[in-house]
Amino acid sequence: MRMLSTIWPVLISCLLLILLKAHGKEVGYCSTLTEHTKDLSNNNLTRIPSHLSNSIEYLDVSYNKISSIVHNDLSGLTHLCFLKVTHCGLQYISPDAFSSNSEMKILNISFNHLTVIPNLHLPQLRILDLSANLYPSYALPASFGNLSYLSILAISSKNATSVNVKDFVPLQNGRLKKIIFGDGTELQNYENGSFSQLRSLQEVVLKVTFCQRFDIFSDMIMDFDQTQTKKIQLVKLFPDQCTIKTDPFMAFKDLRVLSNLSIVDTWLNSSVMGKLFKNVWKSSFEETVFLNITYNEDTPDGFRLPKQNHTTNLRSFILDGVRHNQYHYPTFNMSMELVNKLTYLKFSGTGMNILPCNLISAIKSLQVLDLSNNLLNEGGFWWIGCSSHKVFPALRKLSLSHNRFNDLAEIAKNVNDMKFLDSLDLSFNSISIGKPCFWPPHLTELSLSHNNLGNNVFHYLSPYFQKIDLSKTGISVIPLNIISSFPRLTYLYLSFNSIQVIPEDLWAPMLVRLHIDQNAITFISQKSMEGFPKLRTLKAGRNPFSCDCDSFWFMTVYNKSLLSDWPQDYSCSTPPSFSGRRLETYEHGWLSCEPGLQAAVVLSVLSVVGVALAIIVYACDGIWYTKMLWVWIRVKRRGYKRADRLLNATFRYHAFISYSQHDSTWVGSQLVPELERSGLSLCVHERDFEPGKWIVDNIIHCVEDSYKSLFILSKHFVQSEWCNYELFFAQHRAISVNDDSLVFVLLEPIPTDSLPKKFLKLRTLLRRKTYLEWPAEERKQRVFWGNLKAILQTVNQSKILKDVAADIAEICPLVSVKE
Repeated sequence: MRMLSTIWPVLISCLLLILLKAHGKEVGYCSTLTEHTKDLSNNNLTRIPSHLSNSIEYLDVSYNKISSIVHNDLSGLTHLCFLKVTHCGLQYISPDAFSSNSEMKILNISFNHLTVIPNLHLPQLRILDLSANLYPSYALPASFGNLSYLSILAISSKNATSVNVKDFVPLQNGRLKKIIFGDGTELQNYENGSFSQLRSLQEVVLKVTFCQRFDIFSDMIMDFDQTQTKKIQLVKLFPDQCTIKTDPFMAFKDLRVLSNLSIVDTWLNSSVMGKLFKNVWKSSFEETVFLNITYNEDTPDGFRLPKQNHTTNLRSFILDGVRHNQYHYPTFNMSMELVNKLTYLKFSGTGMNILPCNLISAIKSLQVLDLSNNLLNEGGFWWIGCSSHKVFPALRKLSLSHNRFNDLAEIAKNVNDMKFLDSLDLSFNSISIGKPCFWPPHLTELSLSHNNLGNNVFHYLSPYFQKIDLSKTGISVIPLNIISSFPRLTYLYLSFNSIQVIPEDLWAPMLVRLHIDQNAITFISQKSMEGFPKLRTLKAGRNPFSCDCDSFWFMTVYNKSLLSDWPQDYSCSTPPSFSGRRLETYEHGWLSCEPGLQAAVVLSVLSVVGVALAIIVYACDGIWYTKMLWVWIRVKRRGYKRADRLLNATFRYHAFISYSQHDSTWVGSQLVPELERSGLSLCVHERDFEPGKWIVDNIIHCVEDSYKSLFILSKHFVQSEWCNYELFFAQHRAISVNDDSLVFVLLEPIPTDSLPKKFLKLRTLLRRKTYLEWPAEERKQRVFWGNLKAILQTVNQSKILKDVAADIAEICPLVSVKE
């Protein structure tokens, strides 16, 4: 009990410290991220370091050896919001120590050796803890009058034993809402009106011990009742083993404003308890709370409270944590009529193992009953000696957590007698499942958290449940379609389990809150969230998230305003290179995780490249070069196939040239010289026909004595009768020997309408034969000559060529329409 009492001087500030260190949560008045905090406690410092970053908002230098704080110590921390300097032996704070810290809202300089309450010029200060120092008095400096926003003040000193009216004058026009006063010692003097001038007070924590001067206690209570104070907490009210002969609570019956009384860490005799409740029943108190008390029976009949002849305002009674000084059950003798108007009753941490029968039915107005942290089980709560009729006729909420209940089916059967019960808490028990459970339809909320139940627990729940808490119940898999068995479900808590995946087929149309934090979930998919159309709050932090494309949708698209623990509880677990990194800072490329986007980009790039290549090919006559290359490849491939057939063949000429007389200039000046310079033997009718021989015989003999027949096609060619004869005989020879000896050179485009009827076969031939076009550009002519020479080489020269591709004319039309 002594150790617990030392905690209270800085209870509020300690709670704020713990909460503020939660990553990114806004608690009280400061909102800070981990990267803006600096914890230098227990570093053996003698002064506050000067090299600290200007971005620091939270600074803790407690448990060091810092004896003073002067101007330069904090001048660089212009954004400082929270400063804790406790247990440092601090003796002096200069008036300008915080002149650069105008944004400071919380200052904790408790548990030091300050002998003077420092002047503070902090216009934004909200919370100030000056407790456990060595001030000789509680007189506040005049500068406190400028702390316009100060709402919580903790102040105490073992050297200050008196309170004077002038002490708190600087705060009389302020906004102080809560004061934590005293360090557990007894005051020697209190001047009336000292606290009544703090008109805005709403809550008081009084840490002053009384054993003799109960007049001071009464004066202080009455002063607080003259403010707006509704709640008063009396910590260590009486010292241990204090003999109290008078009634210290007589002032209670005159109270008008105070409505909530809490007595904490106090030794209470049964005789004092009787006096306390006798006055509480007559007071304005609506709620009475006893926390961590030591109860001692100093009267033969224990605690006695006879029937009172007046009504009471008391509606709530809490007894949380009782240490019995004697080794026997305490005796309570009181009229149940005194508690029949209670709506809230809590007996927690009392060691209760049997519920009194008269308590079950006497409190007809009771709506909330909390019997947590006791020794109850099914037999002790539904004791066989008690009637099951009229059990808690108005009860709506029942908490049986931290007890010894076991049989869920038995509990479900018994709560059917509680006709208005809608909430049941069975957490932290030893619940087992196996037998069918028949729950009443009016029960809508059930907590089974911290019971080892497994995946089958869903089958033992009621379809009427709207709120289910299955945190830490050993669930590893959410059964398929099981959530649809609870059509009214609005709240579902599955924290602290081993769930790896949220199934995509879950459907809970009414669900508004889902907790799945601290499981084994690596990603949350879009499809799994589509089953919760009305979800407003999701808590999914502290899971081993995988920072890859599986989590891409959740990290980039999901509405983070629905996440109650974002961003501080969301970090990467895999891959190892990102382990520990916050999800909010992880940047994953859209392109790498969106297949549709990838396809669109690839198609766009290919289209651009294709267009660019097409433009380049067209501009550089790539089509013509490609056709020439294709002809050469096809000719070479075919030549190899006919090598054996032509191995023993001999020819007089490499080629017989058929052309119109009108094209003789080109033939004589370019074609013949170029080919004969390459060692090719050509048959030209003007030069090589035998004189006196019939022209047709000359044509036939020249065609048969030539390896190839080369036709120079032009507009004049198709108008020549002899050219037609030459083509006919050459085609007949090619058919008779089954070879590809016809070679066509298109000297100029031939319009379709210029072909005479006798040349209709030429069109068919050219569709089956590859032709060469005479190019106008000189650079293309070199390719033309190379292809033509390759075609005309004989087998004896070991150049086996392929003439044509059978269907090349379908791809590259020979005849162009002249406009």
